[in-house]
Amino acid sequence: MAGSSFGTIFRITTWGESHGAGLGVVVDGCPAGLPLCENDIQLFLNRRKPGQSRYSTPRKENDAVSILSGVFEGKTTGAPISLIVFNENQQSGDYSEIASYYRPGHADYTFDLKYGFRDYRGGGRSSGRETIGRVAAGAIAVKILNRLGITFLTYTKSIGPVCIRPENFDPSRIPENPLAMPDSAAAEEARKYLDECIQKRDSSGGIIECVINGLPAGIGDPVFEKLSANLAKAIMSVGAVKGFEIGDGFRAAEAAGSSDNDAFTVGADGKIAKRTNHAGGILGGISDGSRILLRAAIKPTPSIAADQQTVTRSGEEITVNIKGRHDPVIVPRAVVVVESMAAVAIVDALFANMSAKMDSLESFYGKKEN
Repeated sequence: MAGSSFGTIFRITTWGESHGAGLGVVVDGCPAGLPLCENDIQLFLNRRKPGQSRYSTPRKENDAVSILSGVFEGKTTGAPISLIVFNENQQSGDYSEIASYYRPGHADYTFDLKYGFRDYRGGGRSSGRETIGRVAAGAIAVKILNRLGITFLTYTKSIGPVCIRPENFDPSRIPENPLAMPDSAAAEEARKYLDECIQKRDSSGGIIECVINGLPAGIGDPVFEKLSANLAKAIMSVGAVKGFEIGDGFRAAEAAGSSDNDAFTVGADGKIAKRTNHAGGILGGISDGSRILLRAAIKPTPSIAADQQTVTRSGEEITVNIKGRHDPVIVPRAVVVVESMAAVAIVDALFANMSAKMDSLESFYGKKEN
């Protein structure tokens, strides 16, 4: 199976299945000398861990990570970093009947057509547990970026029809509620909405917003390796994501050029800056020094207990309701997944940018006089 790797210089390869022995990732291209321990990675994995509230799957997993290679005496060696999380609470019997039919909203049908075979236990490689490897790699990427003064603020912007309000925005609230919303009032509204979904044996989607501060101007390329394009690929590669925006996104289609353009000015520090940020920090595929603002639209959890129509592998039409342990909403646990994939894409772009100008090479290696 191809397509399990992302990145060019900072490259990650995830592996494993939802109900296999475990899942993990190999991170290649991480510089030597980065302080790294298992707790650095565990903090990120804990943000996506199941069973932490009634709004996530009751599957109980510690998701404890082990570093198998690439770290010695508390620092990266420059060798590939291999990370593993063992599955501890598989209940494959919950999925036995799924082998005979295609679940609505899942990749069962397309997986079967492509490979002629599928791991029906929780979706195999199509399972949300595949994101464990992404998050583990993202923890390393974020640590690299933090050392460079680049920081992330990622949160739930909306769940179903409930959206956070600018006047209530308080980042300190994000870790304080199970929905990762920076607005306590909106979080309470969203909880009530999700309770209604649960009563109806239904699920909800939502929007995740990611703000990246400190990225310097000049990162990315103007054609096929646009920073915006690689961020889009990184985020859209997450299974539950159905839409992606940067800056004003689709609202830009309704705007006039006079209101959508970001006017340039000279800031108090004497540096060129923008008066607004409709572009979301990227112009022509290259970072402009403003904060990067991106959003991901997350679909409702497709596994629901309500009756749904589908067909068996032999073509018989049937009615099903999905058994097993499933999230009524994926959004809160996907917040760290979106952040991780954005971080991986940005680290890769930063590393590629080292060769963009002779000045950079001369500064790094030392200029030689002819």
